[in-house]
Amino acid sequence: MAATASTQASTKSLGNIRRAFAPWDDPAQKPLIEIAGVTKRFGGDFVAVDDLSLNIYRREFFALLGPSGCGKSTLLRMLAGFEEPTSGDLRLEGESLVGVPPHKRPVNMMFQSYALFPHMSVEKNIAFGLKQDGMAKSEIADRVAEMLRLVKLTPFAKRKPQQLSGGQQQRVALARSLAKRPKVLLLDEPLGALDKKLREETQFELMDLQVELGLTFVIVTHDQEEAMVMADRIALMREGRIAQVATPAVIYEAPSSRYVADFIGNVNILEGTVEERQGSRLRMAAAGGTIETETPVALKAGDKAAFAIRPEKMRIGRTRPETYGINAFRGEVYDIAYLGDVTLYLVKLPGGELVRATVINASRGVEQPLTWDEEAWLSFSPDAGVVLTA
Repeated sequence: MAATASTQASTKSLGNIRRAFAPWDDPAQKPLIEIAGVTKRFGGDFVAVDDLSLNIYRREFFALLGPSGCGKSTLLRMLAGFEEPTSGDLRLEGESLVGVPPHKRPVNMMFQSYALFPHMSVEKNIAFGLKQDGMAKSEIADRVAEMLRLVKLTPFAKRKPQQLSGGQQQRVALARSLAKRPKVLLLDEPLGALDKKLREETQFELMDLQVELGLTFVIVTHDQEEAMVMADRIALMREGRIAQVATPAVIYEAPSSRYVADFIGNVNILEGTVEERQGSRLRMAAAGGTIETETPVALKAGDKAAFAIRPEKMRIGRTRPETYGINAFRGEVYDIAYLGDVTLYLVKLPGGELVRATVINASRGVEQPLTWDEEAWLSFSPDAGVVLTA
């Protein structure tokens, strides 16, 4: 791990790093979970998961992200043992899970509904699975006390679920899932029932808890922000397959396809044609102007490609900037949205393309702000976006 950390420190990083943890970059590290060529069919015709392979490492907080129907929940249910793969293998610490019933797997699953027993107190809900396993009463009491402390619910031990807030119920369900000390905790949209502010607070609590316990968490979510905040790595899924697996920063800053770029955050995708290629430097005609950038993608003059750039990477002003050379486009302010922390501008280019640019509201007032129908210049640095062909 020390070699990996030093390697990371000596190379340029895409985005902020939450923790110096990257076993997937270390060839000496063995995965905890191996999903090998797994396919899941329903009714013979519908393919929910399509020949999917994926490795997840010990102590990793891993997110399965994607739209409804992409196969992420089916994959999670196969890990839990509620579904069996049609073909392929699921391995935990090198041992196949295929055919192993859910109660005999060293994994536990936390559902969106929480499924708490309404007639039992908080401490009895947490103790339920331990009693089912025949654990001694003294050990159960110690384990329940430990779980209550971890989720900060010790004062609420005697209360019933209906006497708790939604966030507190979520923590009871989490404590119950962790009480049996599984090797892997599977979370199926665990924060979906919480309001926005509480969901944001709980995301950080889950991250801290996962690091403190040193467990492997696998979460399913359709909320990209939730995945970006909590996960060490994200697998973005599409129609039963994986579109890209990477850290949140790489997924956001270096998407592998138009689908990934468009799914994660806001993005401008400018379609164009390559004019010139010299080494890694590429020039392309797009949106009525010229884009100059660098890319490792193998392209030649005449090839079709797209340039993806995030709105916050755009600069907007009344005059053409000299800083970025040819990466400047003239347009007209089509719409404006004041969002408090940022202002979003929609600028219409001569070819009809609508391009987004965001400006951070660093001060409370703005002298001579841009207004609707006003001419504006958009510009960006050569390394602000990525070239896509897929």
